Formats: sequence, structure tokens, C-alpha cells
Amino acid sequence: MNQGYRITVVDDDKAMRDSLEHLLEKAGFEVTCLSRAEEALSCIQVQDSDVLLCDVRMPGMSGTELQMQLKGQSNVPIVLMSAHGDIPMAVSAIQNGAYSFLEKPFDPRRLIKVLENASQLRRLSRNADRLKARLAELSGLDRVMIGNAASITALRAEIVDLSTTDVNVMLLGETGTGKELVARALHDLGHRSAEPFIPLNCAAVPVANFEEVLFGTADSGPGLLAQAEGGTLFIDELGAIPLEIQAKLLRVIETKQYTPINTSKTIKADIRILSAAQERLEQMMRDGLFREDLYFRLNTIMLTIPPLRARRDDITTLYLHYLDIFASTYEIQAPSLTSGDVATLMAYEWPGNVRELRNVCERHVLAARRGAASVDRALHDNRQSVEMPETLREAVAAFERQLIGRALAEHHGRMDDVAAALGIGRRTLNEKIVKLGLDKDAFVNG
Repeated sequence: MNQGYRITVVDDDKAMRDSLEHLLEKAGFEVTCLSRAEEALSCIQVQDSDVLLCDVRMPGMSGTELQMQLKGQSNVPIVLMSAHGDIPMAVSAIQNGAYSFLEKPFDPRRLIKVLENASQLRRLSRNADRLKARLAELSGLDRVMIGNAASITALRAEIVDLSTTDVNVMLLGETGTGKELVARALHDLGHRSAEPFIPLNCAAVPVANFEEVLFGTADSGPGLLAQAEGGTLFIDELGAIPLEIQAKLLRVIETKQYTPINTSKTIKADIRILSAAQERLEQMMRDGLFREDLYFRLNTIMLTIPPLRARRDDITTLYLHYLDIFASTYEIQAPSLTSGDVATLMAYEWPGNVRELRNVCERHVLAARRGAASVDRALHDNRQSVEMPETLREAVAAFERQLIGRALAEHHGRMDDVAAALGIGRRTLNEKIVKLGLDKDAFVNG
């Protein structure tokens, strides 16, 4: 029960130190023993103890003097013990901030219970302090979550609430809305924040290598599951997970263990799984391209990140925020927005969402250094470059959409003719139309 709680014992009596070390280690504590209070002054600053168990009467610095020295420097709970204790000494110790006072000889069961309660208090206090610090400096979340729209305000609250749990969360949102940054916020605010955050972009992993990348092999070393141990695995582009891998990932979630390729060793997996998709996966499940059981394992909670066009009142606020950031980066004065600039910002649909807005804003600031800055000009330059997909998968998908769309139009939607013209099977054509989200009638009647 006390596995992992760290106790620092300070007592000049070696027999007492040895006895306490044996008792506490047997109870599941991790124990460090020191013989003098002076040692604790330096040790307590570098050692992450949960409780300091200290004798009162020792040569040199006493336990109560150590307590006063540490006051204001450390919030580690102090439990004092003495064979010569009396009521005034105990009252004074408690008044000065000691967690508890024990008189030797003490009941071992009472000692263990006091240390267990003090350790739990210490962990709760540390979690609260860490949460406050994370909330104060969570620049990654702020970069995407700036705004006063009701949807954003609610989303911020949900992120903070869910960060304290280990529940699986599925993030839904268009490209550029900040799904990975939200996932990082869920990780950074939680109790796994000191452990790894490992992102997996399923669209960027070749199908032939997917199992090796995820599970690792005896020869190539640890996979992403091993790298994420104790922390968070963020699975992006869920729809691109090969069907055969979906079953193996489901087993990892259900059994909390896995076996690397070409090994017989079963490894326990203590991992929180967050996932993201640009689209809902219901159609892929109906078409047999995504497992329903895996879907429901991953979406215990679903968060939808709204597109920028759905919160237009926040666009100008976001743009001004990034103007200041990039102006500081490039060491110039932030350009002012004219009424025409604001009108242009509000009229644009922002298909690339916050990511696109950041790019436009940076281009605006760079143009300001040359004395020719406007939102319209930055948007015009952006439209010429934004069409280039960011990943190979997106480029292939864009090419396939264009090719299939043209074939559908040329052959008036006759699927056998379209498949023959493209050199693929009818079933493959149907799967691609569904996966790419193509509206066949739009091409035939357009």
C-alpha cells in the first residue's frame, strides 16, 4: 500500500536507524537514513522525500532546530520523535508546523499509519502545486484556446477536468484546430506529466512498418508503446491505422500488456491513450474499415475542437495575439490593423483554422519589415502556398481525389468504367470514395 512513499529518517542512534529502516521497508516505504540533522538540511533540498521522520535530541542540531531551519524552505511534512518528550514539547512542535509528534517507544502500527497519512498529504499538496503551476504557464494550450466563445470556454474547462483522470479521450476536429496541443495539455496537467508524451501520426507510418513502429522488435529496439511507458501515447489520424493493427492495439488496451515482434516476452503497459481524427469514424465502421470495439474503447470521452469559422468573434483577438508574438520574434513593432484588415479577417473562411491564421500572421509581420503589410496581401500569399499538403499522405489523398473525381465525371458515374479507367478493382474504388469523402453525385451532376 505504501509502495513508492519516500521517508527520510534522521536519528543519531544507529540501532534505532537500522530498526526503523527494516520496519518501514517491510511496510513498503522507500527509506533513506541520516545520522545528523545537519545532513538533512542539504539532503532534503535535493531528495524528493514525502516525509521527514526526525529524532528531537541529537548531538549538534536538534530535531526542533532542524524543523525551524526548514520552515519556509521546504513543505515536506515533519514527524518528530523523542524518548524524552512531554506535553509542552509536543504542543510546541505541532504549533511550529510539525505534522505529528511520537514518543518513544511507539507503536509500530501507529508510526506506519502516521507516515502513510503524511505521505498522502504531501502527494496531494504536490499535485495541487503542480496543477496551479501548469495552469499558470500552459502556453501550449493558450496558443490554441485563446478566445471567449462559449465553445472554447467550455473546452478549456473540460481539458482541466479530464487532465486529472486516466480516461481515454478522443479528439475530433479539422486540420489546424490544435488537436495535438490539446492532447499535450491533457498530459501536462495530469499526474503523468513527468513521464513521456509520445505522438504517433498514423498517416505518416508505412503500413508495412506499422507493427514494428508501435510494438518494437528484438533487433530494432523499443517501439512507441515502450517509449510511452508511464506517460501518454497520442494516436493521431486514427482512420489510417491498418485494420490488422487495430485488433492488436485493442488487445493492448484491454489487457494492458503487449509482446514485441520476434520475442516471447510479455511487457506490461501503463499508458494513457489519447487519440484524434479529422472526421467521425462511423462511416469507416459501417464499411468494415475501422473496428467498432476499438472505437468504443478509445472514445470514453469525446472532445470536439470547433473550427475557427465557428467562433468568428475570436478571430481578431487571436490575430492580434500572434501579431505581438511574431513582432517580438522578429524584433519589430507590431503592425496596426486597419478596418479593411479586420473586414478581411472576418470574411475569410479559414479552412486551415488556427494553424493557417498563425502562418498568415507571421507572413504579415515579415511583410511589415519591408513596409508593405496588410492582411489581404498576407492572405493572398498564403492561398498560393496553403494548397501544398503538409504530409505525403495528404498529397496522395489530394491527388487521388482529383483523379477519381475526373474519372467519375468523364464516365458519368459508371463505376465499372471508372474502376477500369483507373486500373483498380471496383471494391477498391468504393473504399477510396468512402475514405476520401467524395460525393459521387457532385462530380456526375456538377
